[in-house]
Amino acid sequence: MNNGMSTPPPSFKRILLKLSGETLQNHETGMNLDADVIHGVATQVKAVVESGIEVAMVVGGGNIYRGLSGEQHGINRSQGDYMGMLATCINSLALQAILEQIGVETRVMSAITMPRVAEPFIVRRATRHLSKGRVVIFSAGTGNPFFTTDSAAALRASEIGADCLMKGTKVDGIYDKDPVKHPDATRYETLTYQEAIEQQLRVMDTAAFSLCQENHIPIVVFNFFKPDELKRVVNGENVGTRIEA
Repeated sequence: MNNGMSTPPPSFKRILLKLSGETLQNHETGMNLDADVIHGVATQVKAVVESGIEVAMVVGGGNIYRGLSGEQHGINRSQGDYMGMLATCINSLALQAILEQIGVETRVMSAITMPRVAEPFIVRRATRHLSKGRVVIFSAGTGNPFFTTDSAAALRASEIGADCLMKGTKVDGIYDKDPVKHPDATRYETLTYQEAIEQQLRVMDTAAFSLCQENHIPIVVFNFFKPDELKRVVNGENVGTRIEA
């Protein structure tokens, strides 16, 4: 395990940004989709696009519905997961609307066929959109139950040949213990995939870590809510926690 970075991260041409559904939520009012909050997200993404980096995104649906929570109310896991996939589509369309309001050309692609509202996910079509400077938002997870949106993000990052998977969270990286409960918690600057898997770090699931490991895609976990933090990450600054071989 290394808490110091010996070499700076490489420059990125294409990234996949993974955000939770709660990123679009107003936590003070409880509004699941807040236009002002989404505008803040879109503004950060626009700054990265304008720097010449190709941006793909995966947004979770937890602000609207979580498949796992449905089991507590008699909804089987499979059905609940499909409901959660539809929630990601709602979030993706909301984000697309605000991005296009501020002048960022965007495409939503869905793993579940719904041609009236989103394009079907086709790898070559997605990479063509990215090469033209469009933000591509991948919705509906992998299209299969029992897979998280973290796994979907790792899968799509692998398919489009992303240089990095960036996961925006509410904390500034990965710690050896919960920094909210433990003021003496230490942030890791770097971890290996294997260390992340062995320590069962809950920032992403094992399938996502394994996919990125197999396809040599580094992961950066950072605090998306800090102003301009995303831009700092893509500029190669020592921000958050970097996971790689």
